[in-house]
Amino acid sequence: MPLDNARLRREPVREHPRSPHDPLRIALVAPPYFEIPPAAYGGIETVVADLTDALVDSGHHVTLIGAGENHTKANYIRAWDRIIPERLGDTYAEVSNAVVTRNVIRDMVGHLDVVHDHSLSGPLNAEIYARWGLPTVVTMHGTAQDQNLRTYYGGMGSSVHMVAISGRQRALAPEFNWVGTVHNAINVNRWPYHEKKQDYALFLGRFSPDKGAAIALDAAHEVGLPLVLAGKCQEELEKDYLEHEVKPRLLPQDTLFGVADSREKRILLANAQCLLFPVQWEEPFGMVMIEAMACGTPVVALRAGSVPEVIVDGVTGFICEAPSELPAALNTVGELDPAACRNHVARNFSEAKLADGYATAYRVAIATMPRVGFSARHLNSRVTARN
Repeated sequence: MPLDNARLRREPVREHPRSPHDPLRIALVAPPYFEIPPAAYGGIETVVADLTDALVDSGHHVTLIGAGENHTKANYIRAWDRIIPERLGDTYAEVSNAVVTRNVIRDMVGHLDVVHDHSLSGPLNAEIYARWGLPTVVTMHGTAQDQNLRTYYGGMGSSVHMVAISGRQRALAPEFNWVGTVHNAINVNRWPYHEKKQDYALFLGRFSPDKGAAIALDAAHEVGLPLVLAGKCQEELEKDYLEHEVKPRLLPQDTLFGVADSREKRILLANAQCLLFPVQWEEPFGMVMIEAMACGTPVVALRAGSVPEVIVDGVTGFICEAPSELPAALNTVGELDPAACRNHVARNFSEAKLADGYATAYRVAIATMPRVGFSARHLNSRVTARN
């Protein structure tokens, strides 16, 4: 796991920014499993890529710490030789990433204002970073209903500064040390817009009971609408759900697409009559909803998690209270204006809003750190003494 330090460009040592207009020096830590942005599956990696470029475009100094090749505008440090998707869920990969990341951050002390960690294990370094004068901001990408996550992040107390990706997610964990709520975002110009649609609905997501592919099939069949199903099926739970709940429901009119890469996903979303999103859990955000609407494709969803914060009911899609309401929504979704869907995303889920939201959260976190100024030599000696 050699570090690509040769590519590290540093800003001069200085105190934390005193003015709200000062550009920030930010380290973004990504998980090591997929590239940034991912070629296909990778929701967190997609968010990290969009945030990275948005922060750079806003004038901030961003260093991305990740694995594999860099496809963002940021300064990049390769913490792993290659991405390791085969080790997703491996405990040793997680803790090793935390150690490698900590060593990278240690070498950057005095040249950073904040660490924003998107990995699972990285926040364990927060108290060490705080001794170095650096706050740790953590985006909660998972659901607050997960008791393991509640115990993990809640137990860290004020050492981590949490950002929610929806109001619903934040409301479910009021005990966290929240410093902001920032919806995920995309650049609509990177998504194709089609006003005329083809004769199919789309399910795009993991083949998991939480995502409701079987419910989507039942609803589409009731109104005679072909359904294309695309998504990840890698874990045992997903394979079991696909075999026992999805495949037995398939009709000749349906298409089991498999995993869609970045290009294929855009084609599927832009041409669909609608995206079917019959989510069965407290979905923290649901990137695919704004991706669909950016393509001018409305979303038919069940009310859960962030759905009411993302969809404008009757304008950019329909929010249903129960699966029995989905067929009626499918019958009328073609009457919605594709342009209204795209405009909604451009106004409310833009990269500029994403960057501004996180910059505000970073400044709140930075304000908790003591204002100290050291020479580069002094900073390096402090780090050496503490390790």
